[in-house]
Amino acid sequence: MTAALRQHEINAHKLAKRLRRQVGQAIADFRMIEEGDRVMVCLSGGKDSYAMLDVLLALKLKAPVNFELIAVNLDQKHPGFPAHVLPDYLRSLNVPFHILQQDTYSVVKRVIPEGKTMCGLCSRLRRGALYEFAEREGMTKIALGHHRDDMVETLFLNMFYQSKLKAMPPKLQSDNGRHVVIRPLAYCKEDDLAAFAKLRQFPIIPCNLCGSQETLQRQAIKEMLADWERKQPGRIENISRALGDVAPSQLADRTLFDFATLGTRDPANSPSASDWLLGDGAESTDAESDVDHKIHAIC
Repeated sequence: MTAALRQHEINAHKLAKRLRRQVGQAIADFRMIEEGDRVMVCLSGGKDSYAMLDVLLALKLKAPVNFELIAVNLDQKHPGFPAHVLPDYLRSLNVPFHILQQDTYSVVKRVIPEGKTMCGLCSRLRRGALYEFAEREGMTKIALGHHRDDMVETLFLNMFYQSKLKAMPPKLQSDNGRHVVIRPLAYCKEDDLAAFAKLRQFPIIPCNLCGSQETLQRQAIKEMLADWERKQPGRIENISRALGDVAPSQLADRTLFDFATLGTRDPANSPSASDWLLGDGAESTDAESDVDHKIHAIC
């Protein structure tokens, strides 16, 4: 074995170990998987979901709890979708799986004008189909392949375009309260996942078969973060860590921290905003009236 090949194997081992450690840490930190869980691992055919399944299978061998992994893919009838790829791969791993079929592509093409991004509506339709299947089959957790970089990008998308300070949580409950969604890759870098996918030679299915691309806003955020990372390596990791170290008293959300009574001597006697603005308005009106009288006198 050459020195170069030996070093390649060492780096590959370190990468796999790092991903297992990060996924295991995320599972422990957020109690993502518990005894008896039936975890629905959502596979798209992209690098991230393949890596998620691979790492979860490795962790399952020595996990402190017993749980099931069931791989699920939704065939949305995109033109040219290679329907055999995922079933062949999953059979080779001897992993239980289901391939759902729902023609969301035609619905999206009919509703979204030509040239507009289809990702938003496509995602909602896909989520609905997966949630329905999860409930019918008694899945207790739904695992998605979003990683650290996705979460940071979403933070800035919401800040820049929605005026909201929120990202993707590692664990959430669906709006109807029936499903728990987990993101085991929450601590994993996209670059590591790409390298791991290349190392493992996953049969990647292109994500642009529908002809749609990422929104211009998300692409702009990606480029901004990539530029920051080039100029100051480690910045994305710092932002990611900041998502887990929030100080509500140092922000301005009055629903998260009681600023109103902070240091207040008489909480019962607290003028409202309208009280303050009325006073300002009255003074302005009086001043304007004086000016009107003077102008009238001159005329």
